[in-house]
Amino acid sequence: MQYRTLGRTGVQVSSLALGAMNFGRIGRTTQEEVTALVDAAVEGGINLIDTADMYGGGESEEMVGKAIAGRRDDIVLATKAGMPMDEGPNHRGGSRRWLVTALDDSLRRLGVDHIDLYQLHRWDPATDDEETLSALTDLQRAGKIRYFGSSTFPAHRLVQAQWAARENRLSRYVTEQPSYSILQRGAEAHVLPVTEQYGLGVLVWSPLASGWLSGAIREGREITTNRSVFMPQRFDLTVPANRARLDAVERLAGIAEEAGLTMIRLALGFVTAHPAVTCAIIGPRTQDHLRSQLAAADTVLSSDVLDAIDAIVAPGTDLAAHEKHDTPHALLDPSLRRR
Repeated sequence: MQYRTLGRTGVQVSSLALGAMNFGRIGRTTQEEVTALVDAAVEGGINLIDTADMYGGGESEEMVGKAIAGRRDDIVLATKAGMPMDEGPNHRGGSRRWLVTALDDSLRRLGVDHIDLYQLHRWDPATDDEETLSALTDLQRAGKIRYFGSSTFPAHRLVQAQWAARENRLSRYVTEQPSYSILQRGAEAHVLPVTEQYGLGVLVWSPLASGWLSGAIREGREITTNRSVFMPQRFDLTVPANRARLDAVERLAGIAEEAGLTMIRLALGFVTAHPAVTCAIIGPRTQDHLRSQLAAADTVLSSDVLDAIDAIVAPGTDLAAHEKHDTPHALLDPSLRRR
């Protein structure tokens, strides 16, 4: 396992991080299975676990807390807040009112007295940057969080947040968590150059592109991944973007085979090769999933392989641009662009 510095914090984290979204009802995993996954991940060299308050309505955090009991100091613990937790209009977002409550709830569920990396799950257009950064800075000074970061922020909001922190003499986001994979390379165009400019650590989510790059999805084979069960539209081959993804996967499979690699090693090796990326978040549901992903920990792709990937999916290109989560709100809500 490789270890890299998380941005400019000095904290050393593994190049693969254990994502906990599949813990509990989403991944249909029991506490016993979750604890076994955490045990195996730590034994394999992983020291960063990433979860969120909204995963399973808090269930993931509770399971992570039980699984790391007794070894908290060996784990760099990351969680997120800001996504809706229920129908309440103020039980979401980046306001001081909510973040103070959300953090206390996460600490209780995790059974810890502090979070190493507390991340705003999405940019909240209804809340001023100074409001959010001021609340996070106070929580940091209170010792409840060590650092804080962002997740799936558009590049211009990353820049704005850095400016707001400096202008108001507040602590700043030290990490960003973007979606990035061979099939979704849009982050290379704007987000990753900004993270490099500001020295942010980068924790990549969905490096296997929701299972498209796991090796389980191939031409002529029924798609039966866990993600396809509750997000069938992302795997409907009558959708042009999905057809384009499958065509790319078939070509990528040839590259992997020629290089003597699994698709998983190709996908994770590609993501962790980018100089801006600190670690890739994997989300195994089973021990077999974890073993196949841990095998990619030390994978280094040759220039020839990286060039061949570029020829299939051009740098900065998203094959499913409609699935991006950082699209400016003015492009999604007509009322923001019409008088």
